[in-house]
Amino acid sequence: MIFVTVGSQLPFGRLIRAVDHWSLQQPRPDVFAQIADPGPRGYVPQHMEWARFLAPDDFARGVAEASLVIAHAGMGSIISALMAIKPIVIMPRRASLQEHRNDHQLATARKFQGRPNVHVVIDENDLPAVIDSVLSRPIQSTASVNAYADPLLTDSLRRYIVFGDHGDRSES
Repeated sequence: MIFVTVGSQLPFGRLIRAVDHWSLQQPRPDVFAQIADPGPRGYVPQHMEWARFLAPDDFARGVAEASLVIAHAGMGSIISALMAIKPIVIMPRRASLQEHRNDHQLATARKFQGRPNVHVVIDENDLPAVIDSVLSRPIQSTASVNAYADPLLTDSLRRYIVFGDHGDRSES
């Protein structure tokens, strides 16, 4: 099953339309999408099952059962897929297309570009080829993230809080 999610706050018609058109071309598409509320003029999928919102348990089940996750470049979606060791294709929302207030999702996509099991698509026209490519590859089973913060980060924060270590190494 392919699990598509755009988060719960904003619709993302460009992504949903591209996946919906891709699924029409598949002999036996098994795609489920969480699309948020598309509003009266938004895109409503015609060729895949969907829901506006999912309860947290249903979302977790969707990720767990998926062979591929396709999502906006939201941290919750990315981390959920990586923790479940699922390949994810992310397409960031773009402010220039009025999909978000700013381009923080482009920055997120750039940061995750090249990580195992993470595939970034900027243009929706590239999405079908990337989906097909990812589905034809084995999952990189070592490509997960820890449920807890990196020890280097927590050690740095601990030093900062406890000792006021701000990186100043000058001796008095």
